[in-house]
Amino acid sequence: MAELITKRGGYWHYVRRVPKEYADLDRRGIIFQSTKVKIVDDPRGIHALSAARSIDADVMAYWSALKDGEADEARTRYDAARRRSRQLGFDYTPAHELAGRPLEEIVARVVAMVNAGGSNGSPDTGTTAALLGGISKPGFKLSELFGAYEKLQAATMTDMSEDQVRKWGNPKKRAVANLIGVIGDKSIDRITRSDAIDFRTWWSDRVVNEGVQALTANKDFGHIQTMISAVDEAHRLGLDPVFTKLSFSGGQGGQRVAFDVDFIQSRLLADGALDGLNEEARRIVYLIAETGLRLSEATNLTEETIRLDAKIPHIIVSAEGRRMKTPHSGREIPLVGVALAAMKAQPAGFPRYREKSASLSGVVNKWLAENGLRPVDGQSVYSLRHSFEDRLTAINAPDKIIAVFMGHKHYRPKYGVGPSLALKLEWLEKIALRPPAAV
Repeated sequence: MAELITKRGGYWHYVRRVPKEYADLDRRGIIFQSTKVKIVDDPRGIHALSAARSIDADVMAYWSALKDGEADEARTRYDAARRRSRQLGFDYTPAHELAGRPLEEIVARVVAMVNAGGSNGSPDTGTTAALLGGISKPGFKLSELFGAYEKLQAATMTDMSEDQVRKWGNPKKRAVANLIGVIGDKSIDRITRSDAIDFRTWWSDRVVNEGVQALTANKDFGHIQTMISAVDEAHRLGLDPVFTKLSFSGGQGGQRVAFDVDFIQSRLLADGALDGLNEEARRIVYLIAETGLRLSEATNLTEETIRLDAKIPHIIVSAEGRRMKTPHSGREIPLVGVALAAMKAQPAGFPRYREKSASLSGVVNKWLAENGLRPVDGQSVYSLRHSFEDRLTAINAPDKIIAVFMGHKHYRPKYGVGPSLALKLEWLEKIALRPPAAV
């Protein structure tokens, strides 16, 4: 895949020639697009290649979309033939398979076909094709796989925001792009177990030589298997499960390491310590440190979910046009200490980062690293959420209280309405941090 990047104007660029099969639809010839990664910051092109793979997945999806019209027509004909065959009491069977069936079945199909023709005994071509297997099973190239899977999942994503849909789709598109880079843009019914093993070998080399986590490879295997299985089942393709049992053992993700509470207070909350961050990013850091919110929960607060004028100032974590992380994520959290100060400065939320939690994470984590504020490997802005949980544990907060604050499931039967804002406030005041002179 290294051929995907090239140097140009001080930046790494994605580059790819338009394949012949798409040349009539995409006249660009050769595609150049900046990865926005500076060569001086990434001389070996490791990060640039990762960005290029993401771009390549989008390009492949675009090419697939260009061909969707033609492909969809063939699949529509196949699905119609399958439905018509069932209406007449038979499973749809392609002609080459039907030839091996018992003569009695073939005769029964012909009789049903003639009867379906009415008084003149002339069945329509659709009925003939349905009963005698005249429509070939639709083919799905790998470059079409994500688009086909996305259509099948449309009903399950109606409560997702645009950003959540993007995050849901990107790793799947990257997995497809990676696989195409190894075995080519094959039709999914022609992918063999040998192809799957080749893909595993390619990932094994990356894990060993590039330091990529085994968990990342395992996710690719899972995404490919899930998408192919769904398309196979929906269109009755009868594919062999060639992507099973590929996962690497021990593929656990790196554990996020919590910040020590003294480090948070003396370094992150020191006067002027975070002044290099833009105001919204800095205040989100303060908010997360004092509430344990997930980044996406913090960035999507609105004027309606920030209740500064209430008797107990608090925030409300709710769906607000997006899917909640878990059914238990909805909650109310009192504002104390540095979180209260931050929200008074941002009473309408954080419009710069709304639906852009990944962007926020990148900005903050890069800045913390550059300024020596991620002293332990594995620490990130998300580690503040772990620190918040640790601080509650240190004061012997009940498991139910901790679960409510974190938006986790509490593994006991639920009775009543749960802890009140006043009770939550009592616990938060015990761990409140001292805010800096200015937020």
